[in-house]
Amino acid sequence: MPVQALRDAIGDLVHDDATLALEGFTHLIPHAAGHEIIRQGRRGLTLVRMTPDLVYDQMIGMGCARKLVFSWGGNPGVGSLHRLRDAVERDWPAKLELEEHSHAGMAAGYAAGASGLPFGVLRGYAGTDLPAHNTRIAFITCPFTHEQLAAVPAITPDVTIIHAQQADTSGNVRWWGLLGVQKEAALSASAVIVTVEEIVEDFDAPGTRGPAGREPVAILPAWTVTAICHVPNGAHPSYSAGYTRRDNAFYKQWDSISRERETFLAWMQKHVMHA
Repeated sequence: MPVQALRDAIGDLVHDDATLALEGFTHLIPHAAGHEIIRQGRRGLTLVRMTPDLVYDQMIGMGCARKLVFSWGGNPGVGSLHRLRDAVERDWPAKLELEEHSHAGMAAGYAAGASGLPFGVLRGYAGTDLPAHNTRIAFITCPFTHEQLAAVPAITPDVTIIHAQQADTSGNVRWWGLLGVQKEAALSASAVIVTVEEIVEDFDAPGTRGPAGREPVAILPAWTVTAICHVPNGAHPSYSAGYTRRDNAFYKQWDSISRERETFLAWMQKHVMHA
């Protein structure tokens, strides 16, 4: 299992026109990886994420994205994503295609991809207007109960990128704290990049038990991971439970930074492009 510099992993695995999932829920959002994709000038990407927030706002605003597959988009606790809105409403810096789902629909799509199935099934979407705006939502009849159910295509990214607290030198990965669909997103992808706070020799060695000695809530075995990248604080401004704290002030600041194109571009040039 190669431990690589983030720049090299992105350069090797993330290509123009690829489908990418950068997943994380509330914490463990892989911002540093998103910034590296921006710096490498990737274009035409299909970005998949259950709750796109600041990192996708930045990637969209810098022209990386062609399409967004999502189930909610916003600056948590603050308001709109202004770069996302500019792309949708005014095609700046490029036209952005939207494929909107519910959270349950996205989770079903990831689970289907992780299971090697062509589509996921759920009770949902009935009585909503999403099927009228998304041709990738269908309805099927259960062959056993004759109940009408919703179906969504499997989500199978070319590359999934996640952030976690620890990896060992063999390439196994483990997390603590609140999780979203990171595990399913990783298992559904052709390649997986994991940025981590810490690389340890052995998970069972003294001092490597994680935050407050708690047991991990999820583990990815090495055979599912393509590249490990040591990126401390790689989730900022989100956080890694037990390692870093959420930068609440930045989420508030992003609203004014991103509202106008000029202030957005100036901030990105200073803090991302020249980082």
